[in-house]
Amino acid sequence: MALHKGAGDDRRLTVGPFLGTAADPLGSMELAPPLHRLADGPVPADTAYQLIHDELMLDGNARLNLATFVSTSMEDQATRLMTECLDKNMIDKDEYPQTAELERRCVAILAHLWHAPDPDTAVGCSTTGSSEACMLAGLALKRRWIRRNADRYAAGARPNLVMGVNVQVCWEKFCVFWEVEARTAPMDGERFHLGPEQAVALCDENTIGVVGVLGSTFDGSYEPVAEICAALDDLQQRTGLDVPVHVDGASGGMIAPFLDEHLVWDFRLPRVASVNTSGHKYGLVYPGVGWALWRDREALPEELVFKVNYLGGEMPTFALNFSRPGAEVIAQYYVFLRLGRAGFRAVQGACREVAGYLAEGIERLGGFRLLTRGDQLPVFAFTTTDEVPFDVFDVSRRLRERGWQVPAYTFPANREDLAVLRVVCRNGFSRDLADLLLGDLARLLPELRRQPVPLKDLGVPARTGFHH
Repeated sequence: MALHKGAGDDRRLTVGPFLGTAADPLGSMELAPPLHRLADGPVPADTAYQLIHDELMLDGNARLNLATFVSTSMEDQATRLMTECLDKNMIDKDEYPQTAELERRCVAILAHLWHAPDPDTAVGCSTTGSSEACMLAGLALKRRWIRRNADRYAAGARPNLVMGVNVQVCWEKFCVFWEVEARTAPMDGERFHLGPEQAVALCDENTIGVVGVLGSTFDGSYEPVAEICAALDDLQQRTGLDVPVHVDGASGGMIAPFLDEHLVWDFRLPRVASVNTSGHKYGLVYPGVGWALWRDREALPEELVFKVNYLGGEMPTFALNFSRPGAEVIAQYYVFLRLGRAGFRAVQGACREVAGYLAEGIERLGGFRLLTRGDQLPVFAFTTTDEVPFDVFDVSRRLRERGWQVPAYTFPANREDLAVLRVVCRNGFSRDLADLLLGDLARLLPELRRQPVPLKDLGVPARTGFHH
């Protein structure tokens, strides 16, 4: 494939003369569909495929992408099921009742996994990802607060939400979209997430809830949800303020139940009103699917549930999106059915083992300091030591030359001075690949050590990247 350059937006795609199934060199050479407007007529299906396929070769290799939390591999059987379900609309539960049933089974499985008081009455739904799930959870918290403070809200009281500065950007979006004050606790020293003291200090009578993150995207660490709940229990005893907690378990919600069974973070804590997770992260499903669950029906205000009766039967819906694919929900049920508890324990345990192995290997190379070691989420962050003449951005740039995508970024408020590299170990990232990464890093270090100073000091722009 070649790109034919024209003036302005009149650029066109062209294919080589021997590509395609028609064996018509002249015909292939004459094809030149425009890039930014519709062509006057169609092109052959094989040609359209080849044009797009060739361009997509420029994307990075997903298996070498250590930036993303999102699943990059599934079994062929799961992919086949998803292909068979591409045309199913998740919202149309009357037309696709068995797809709806599999969604209900997934909610029940998660309710059991997260110790809902009565899994049969726990309320939940699939979403397009954790961002939508968090929006729904935040809306439920706000509506519950409005119910309890109707007069004050009508008089102009502004609700607020308490969280650490390390939360995923969806929480910032929620606060902007739904006019809630975001109260964020900054990082401090070697504390990179929300602690109980910081949470309580930010709460007042207008607080709709506290967000606890089970697995920070900045460094892979768990926030102390049980300690935060205990501090809020004490706050209620002292002041009467009853502040609920939402647990953003986008990643840790599918790690802790299998590898940290002793850790109490979920519905076993009475103050936890809702939990979300990303099925497309450590739920081991391709994007995009998430899950939102509430402790019981009281935790999800009825006014957020809408009745839809024009799809063949009256169906309740409380997701933000309407039409969306059912294939990912089917794939989630496949993974649950396929693995069971023992299978999940093995898969997630292997990810954590590789993360620990890789973190130790990087530390032994010298020139780096570990912030975390992958012993909570299979994720760790590290930075360069003071004596080396390179920084994390130089390392990320050089690793990209070998195909590795390892993001380098600066921490937020109060720790803007700290820049790190972060590695996410997912299913499919094996110990063998970890050894290859260590080998490449070891070969690059002598060249990096010969630099006079970090390249940004010479005017080379630092390439930053932060991927949730």
